[in-house]
Amino acid sequence: MKLNVGILGATGAVGQKFVRLLEDHPWFTVTAVAASERSAGKRYRDAAHWIEPTPMPEGVADLEVQLCEPGLDCDLVFSGLDSSVAGTVEKAFASAGYPVISNAKNHRMDDDVPLLIPEVNPDHVDLIHRQTYSDSGFIVTNPNCATVGLTMALKPMQDAFGIEAVHVTTMQALSGAGYPGVASLDAVANVVPYIGGEEDKLETEPLRILATRTGEGPHSSVTSLSIPISAQCNRVPVIDGHMECVSVKLVGSPSLVAIEKAIRGFSSPDEISVLPSSPASCLEVDHSDSAPQPRRDVHRGDGMTVSVGRVRSCPVFDARFVVLSHNTIRGAAGGAILNAELLAARGLLPRRLA
Repeated sequence: MKLNVGILGATGAVGQKFVRLLEDHPWFTVTAVAASERSAGKRYRDAAHWIEPTPMPEGVADLEVQLCEPGLDCDLVFSGLDSSVAGTVEKAFASAGYPVISNAKNHRMDDDVPLLIPEVNPDHVDLIHRQTYSDSGFIVTNPNCATVGLTMALKPMQDAFGIEAVHVTTMQALSGAGYPGVASLDAVANVVPYIGGEEDKLETEPLRILATRTGEGPHSSVTSLSIPISAQCNRVPVIDGHMECVSVKLVGSPSLVAIEKAIRGFSSPDEISVLPSSPASCLEVDHSDSAPQPRRDVHRGDGMTVSVGRVRSCPVFDARFVVLSHNTIRGAAGGAILNAELLAARGLLPRRLA
């Protein structure tokens, strides 16, 4: 029997992505949608300005939008809330016994909250046992949309060699700004070399995700690595797909052959590869001189595959390469759903009203 899920911030861009990706999901079914007072009381079809490329799922269209308050008829909630309200709302749901799978930034760096990419740090799930919201309530987060691609590309190099320093310059899609997003007069035929708060996230979140968990259960802890990461983030006129040009300095200055072998050899742990949203290949290397490209490659693995290309030697560090990831699927709703699947597979999402 499927678990019933609610979506917080269901009328927004990320909330709509949750609705679309959860249609016909084998483990989850959407039974509650919640949003602001402006939308509450309306049918979802009337409250949401639908921007997804496929029709609104009929099973959700006639649901009444409720306020983002505990009492929703569901076993867990996905949070697509804006960070201006997410922190307080998510705590309220966790305290009321709901598992909260969040895409918001508010709790990502909390000591007892997993900042999770299932292929990279599934053992960090253990941090939920430190949380004291209620017997069954907790918060799990997925990283910033640009952090995901960078961290997945760095993971095999950290494992094989160790990383000493990273420089990354991003070219981030317009959809990362939500809807309606960046004003057209700023976006068209232009590049905006600033995205508020983005560089700080890229310089800190990967260091927490790549860190080793110590202890077990309520004694689990994660101490971020101390690797320097220098990030510069830019908004570019692309609809979907965050690209990152990365240079990395590795322990021992391994050969380019060894570096590429490490990247190519990375695969999902068996526990993750069998989950419904897990792609056949979570990390792919493309040898084409002009790959990856958002228009051509962003939908690999239904948007869940991270593409790496142009792996070359670097005259400043040891290697340089380009990373592409789908920012609203792998970097947002799809990544959160994969997190929930891992929790469900581990028996951490019991029915609340059994």
